[in-house]
Amino acid sequence: MPEDRLAEAFRRWGYLQADLDPLGRLPRLSHPELEAGAGSDADRWRSIYCGAIGVEFLHIPHPDRCRWVAQRMESDDFTVDRRPILERLAHAELFERFLHSRFIGTKRYSLEGAASLIVLLDSLLNAAAENGAELALLAMSHRGRLNVMRHVVGVPGESIFAEFEDVNPQSVLGGGDVRYHQGATGEYRATSGTILMHLISNPSHLEAVDPVMMGRARARQQRYGDAGVAKVFPLALHGDAAFAGQGIAAETLNLASLAGFTVGGTVHVIVNNLIGFTTPPESLHSSRYASDVARRLPIPIFHVNGQEPEVVARVGRMAMGYRTMFQSDVVVDLIGYRRYGHSEVDDPTTTQPLLYRKIEVLPMLWEQYGERIGVMKEDRDQLQGRIQDALQEELERGRAIKTKPILRRLPDYWSRFRGGAYERSLEVETGVRAERLGEIASALGTVPDGFQLHPKVKKGLEQRLAMGQGKRPVDWGMAEALAFGSLLSEGIPVRLSGQDTRRGTFNQRHAVLIDAGDGSEYVPLHHLAADQARFEIFDSPLSEASVLGFEYGYSRDYPEALVCWEAQFGDFANGAQTIIDQFLVSGEDKWGLLSGVVLLLPHGYEGQGSEHSSARVERFLNQAGEDNIQVCQPTTAAQYFHLLRRQALRPWRKPLIVLTPKGLLRAPATASRLEDFVDGGFLPIVGESGGQAARLLLGTGKIVHELMAAREDRKDDSVAVIRLEQLYPFPAEDLSREIARHPLAREIVWVQEEPGNMGALRFVRPWLESVSGGLPVRAVNRSESATPATGSAKAHAIEQKTLLALAFAPLDPSGPAAPD
Repeated sequence: MPEDRLAEAFRRWGYLQADLDPLGRLPRLSHPELEAGAGSDADRWRSIYCGAIGVEFLHIPHPDRCRWVAQRMESDDFTVDRRPILERLAHAELFERFLHSRFIGTKRYSLEGAASLIVLLDSLLNAAAENGAELALLAMSHRGRLNVMRHVVGVPGESIFAEFEDVNPQSVLGGGDVRYHQGATGEYRATSGTILMHLISNPSHLEAVDPVMMGRARARQQRYGDAGVAKVFPLALHGDAAFAGQGIAAETLNLASLAGFTVGGTVHVIVNNLIGFTTPPESLHSSRYASDVARRLPIPIFHVNGQEPEVVARVGRMAMGYRTMFQSDVVVDLIGYRRYGHSEVDDPTTTQPLLYRKIEVLPMLWEQYGERIGVMKEDRDQLQGRIQDALQEELERGRAIKTKPILRRLPDYWSRFRGGAYERSLEVETGVRAERLGEIASALGTVPDGFQLHPKVKKGLEQRLAMGQGKRPVDWGMAEALAFGSLLSEGIPVRLSGQDTRRGTFNQRHAVLIDAGDGSEYVPLHHLAADQARFEIFDSPLSEASVLGFEYGYSRDYPEALVCWEAQFGDFANGAQTIIDQFLVSGEDKWGLLSGVVLLLPHGYEGQGSEHSSARVERFLNQAGEDNIQVCQPTTAAQYFHLLRRQALRPWRKPLIVLTPKGLLRAPATASRLEDFVDGGFLPIVGESGGQAARLLLGTGKIVHELMAAREDRKDDSVAVIRLEQLYPFPAEDLSREIARHPLAREIVWVQEEPGNMGALRFVRPWLESVSGGLPVRAVNRSESATPATGSAKAHAIEQKTLLALAFAPLDPSGPAAPD
C-alpha cells in the first residue's frame, strides 16, 4: 500500500486497534485497510495511532483541523517532568486509601483505577493558564469528586474530613446535601499562574449539571468581554454510562456552536470505567465507545489508556490546544477501571466476579509508575509516609472543626442580592414615566430606511406605536416589550431563549424583525440608547432540559440580569423536570445558591388537547416551600409588565414561574391602559370595588376573564370575582383584606379549569379556609382525570360551559345566612 494511503488508513481507523484498556475489555478490532499494510512503515504508523492513544478525527469536515490533530499525533516533541506526575498520582491514590481506612463503609466514590484523571486535569489547566485562562468552571458527577476538590480545586483537607465527621447537623436540618454533591471554590496553582476554580454543585442526576455549567461559563465570559472565551475555561467530567445514556448529555453537546449558547469550546472528559453501577458496556450503549454520542459533532475524540500517565498528560495538552486554536469542543475518553463497587458499600464481586479478581491484584498506579520510571522503593516509601502524615494532621484538624465548613465563596456581584424568607420591605417601585414609555414605543416601531417589513408585521408595529402614545390599549406582547425596553434603558441586561421565541409561538413577540426582501434582521430593542444594557434573544434547539439548565446557569452568574426561558407550550416544561426539581426549586435549600431565572409557560384551556393546555402548576406548587420560588399568573398586560420589572429590580432572587396566556394574548380583556404602566406595581390579589356580593369567586388566569364575562351576560350583581395573581408565596394577608371588603358574602368558591387532581385547588384550599373568616369554601373544577384536558374541541366547550354554570349556580338556601 502506498505511504499516503497507509498513513490515511491509520489516521482514520487506528483507534480501533489502540491499546486502551488495561484489563482487556476492549479487544482490538481488525480492519482491512489496517491489515493491508506490512513492514516498517506500517509498524511506524501503528505505533502512532494504535498505542495508548486512539483518536477519532477524520470525520471532522475541516481539513485544517484534521491536519492540526495529525501533526500533533505524529510529532515526538512532547516531554514531561516525571517526578510531579508521580507525586500527583501518589497524593490522589493515597488520599483515597486514607479515606477507605478511616471512614469504613462510608460512600465516597473513589477515584482509584482512574487516578490519572488528576494528571489529565493538571495538563489541561496548565495549558489553559498558558493561554490566558483565569477561571475554570468544572462540572462533574460524584466519581472522584472529593479527590478533585482536594487536589485540583484546592479545598483544604480538613474541610473535607469535617464533612465526613458530619459536624453541626442542626445547621442543615431539612436541607443541605451530601458531601459528594456540593460545590466548591478555590485556586489551582498552575506552572504559569493561578486559576480560580469553581466546582459546580451537582445532584445525582449525573449529567444535569452539564448545561448549567455552560450557562455559567457564558455569563462569566460575557463579564470579561471580548477576551472571555480565553479567560473562562469550561470543563465537564462525565461517567461513561451517563455520557452514553443520559439524553441531556447529547442535548448539551448540541449547544456547542449555537450562537446563543456557545462558550468557545468545552473540554469533555469521560472518566470511563467501562461499567455503570453493576452494568457492563454491552448493556449500556449500542456502540463500541461510550463517547460515540459525540460523533454527531465535528470534534476530535481522544481515547487514552488511563494506566499511561505520561500519555494522559500529552492528550490533555493536545485537547486544550485544540480548544484554544479552534474554539471547539473536545472529548477525552479516559479509560481506566473502578477498584471498588459503585460505592464503597457495594460489593462488585456479586455481579462481576471475574473482573474483580483481576482488579484485586493490580498495584496502585503511583507505585507501578514509580517503579517504571526508576524511583527506588525507599524513596517511594518516604513519599508515602509524608503524604500519610499530612493526611493524618488534616484529619485531626477536621475533627476539631465544630461548624459546618463553607467550601465555596460567592463572587462579589452577589453581594447586593439575597434569598431567604419574603419580606414586604423588599418591594420596589416598578412604574415608568409615560414619556419614557413613549420613547421606547417609538424605538420599537421604527425600522431603518429601506427595511421591508412583512405587511402583517408592519401593521403590528403601527399598533404598538399607537399603544405607546396612549391611543390604543396595550396588549400582552407590547407590555413585555415595554418591560424589556425600560429595564435595558436602566442598565439591566435582558436575556430570553426558547423554541420560536424571537417571533413568539403565538406570533405575539416579533422581537427580531426580518426584512421581507433580503432576509436581513433588525432588533429594535438593540436601538434604544447608546448606553443601554445588552439584550439577547435566541431561538433555542428543540430541547427543554439543556436550555433551561443553561439559562439557570446563566442566571447564577448574572444575577443583575433578567434571564428568561420560554416553553413553546407550558406543558413542555415537563421535559426539563430534572432541572426544575434538582436546581430551581431546591438549589437554595441544598447548596445556599440563588437564582432569579424566569420561566414563561403558556397555559390555558382552549380546546387544544392534553399537551397544549396545562403548564402543570400543581407540580410547582407541590414543591413550593420556604419561599423557594414564585408562582404567578398575571391576568392583564400591566400586571405582566410590573411582574417582570419587579423580578429584575428588587434584590430578592428567587426563580419566577409565570403562567402566560395563549388565546388571550390580544384579547381586549387582558389589555391595559398606558397609565396602568406609569403608576402602581404588581398586585398579588386583584379585587373589585363594592361590597354587596353574596358569593366570592376566586380563580387565576383565563377562567377569571370568562367568569367576569359570564357575570356581565347574566347581569348578576350578587357575585364578585377575585383574581389570585400570585399563588406562591401565598398572599394570605392581601386575600384576607380583600375578603373582608365583602361583608355580605356567604361563600367562597374556587374556580379552575383544570381537573380536581391538578391545578392549584389542593394547594389553595387550606389557605382559603384559613383566611375565609368562617365562610364555607367550595370548588368548581373538572372531574379528576389522568390527563390534563380532553382532545375534543366540542367536549372542551361543553365542559367549559358547565364550569361557568356551576360557578353561578343558585346559593343553597340551607347554607349560612348573610350577616346582619
